Amino acid sequence: MRRGLATVGRFNITNIMSTLYKDGLVEVTDQEVVFHRYYFPFGGDKHVPMSQIERVEVRPPSIAFGSWRIWGGGPRTWFPLDGARPSRDRIFVAFLRGCFVRIGFTVEHSKQVMQVLRERGLLHDTASNKL
Repeated sequence: MRRGLATVGRFNITNIMSTLYKDGLVEVTDQEVVFHRYYFPFGGDKHVPMSQIERVEVRPPSIAFGSWRIWGGGPRTWFPLDGARPSRDRIFVAFLRGCFVRIGFTVEHSKQVMQVLRERGLLHDTASNKL
């Protein structure tokens, strides 16, 4: 479990978040997804509330879908740092509500993440999800 601190007015409220999946690249809790080494050039984490994620698509690894984008990306999709991305078996793309930019990411155990996202109702049903 992880604790988050929210401030409401002058009061601090501690939220206890249950970790659903965690590796060196991402952490999925019941309240947010944390993308490790997101910001260039210092590698700070990006915290995205679950409520901001519209859907997540799973794609096969290819040059077109970002398998060689180690850090950064194009005009629409930003990838956090992952030096092993070319060897990963899936590319995930998170579509955020009200945002033009998407977050592309990879994980160490894709089947576990797919199950967690499916249970949360975030996994977009595409042909590549059945890989």
